[in-house]
Amino acid sequence: MCAMCAAVISHRPPNNTDYNPTKTMTKDWQIVFEDNHLIAVSKPSGMLTQPDPGGDPDLFTLVREDLAIRHQKPGEAFMGVIHRIDRPVSGLVLFAKTSKALERMNRLFRDRLVQKSYLALVKEKVNKETGTLRHFLKKNHEKNRVNAHDTEVRDSKEALLHYTLLAHLNGQSLLRVRPVTGRPHQIRAQLAAMGHPIVGDVKYGYPVALKDHSIALHSYSLSFGHPVGGQAVRLTCALPRIPLWKESAQVLESLPSGEVG
Repeated sequence: MCAMCAAVISHRPPNNTDYNPTKTMTKDWQIVFEDNHLIAVSKPSGMLTQPDPGGDPDLFTLVREDLAIRHQKPGEAFMGVIHRIDRPVSGLVLFAKTSKALERMNRLFRDRLVQKSYLALVKEKVNKETGTLRHFLKKNHEKNRVNAHDTEVRDSKEALLHYTLLAHLNGQSLLRVRPVTGRPHQIRAQLAAMGHPIVGDVKYGYPVALKDHSIALHSYSLSFGHPVGGQAVRLTCALPRIPLWKESAQVLESLPSGEVG
């Protein structure tokens, strides 16, 4: 896509599970959008966003290797991590291909000029159609999770999100979640504190883990001004085509696009 054109990009996983659009791509991740400065990728649940000491495959390394091959760059291609999503979460991840884009996108995220939208399938029926959650999150290092407090406590950070109820499905609720702040585990901890943990998220109180250890949280869309051209960019990533999300995907197809992203 031309970097000077307005970008309204939608990504839907291909029907062919062996879809292989580049030399190093696998069925596990796909490019959603790419120009000279940015590359947005669909991350599967279970994959790390970036390397960790365990050495498991990570999205950052795979995408950087793919860039080096496709663009025939000797050595390692430049790529910067703009934001992260948790390992059991699926959906959009945005990387920078230039230092200029990285610096400017970091500023946009810091100044809260990027609108993030997630889809979450949560336990039981949420009664309010819309709501705002405000908590103070404090890291629990022993359990590698955060605790959500109604009032400020020592070493806590404020977390704010808005949610909209999209549907009730088999005793569960499909929510669109728009975090205002970007705290680690924020959506997971705040929805659990509301009494509606995300399906599969045993770390935050859901009673049963899913077989693949994923959770029903999907990074659905990102909207922002392009860091170099300035034009409006809106990226969307459809739900994975797996049984967990089947009914949710049908709900989304019946809704006007503005009600989802």
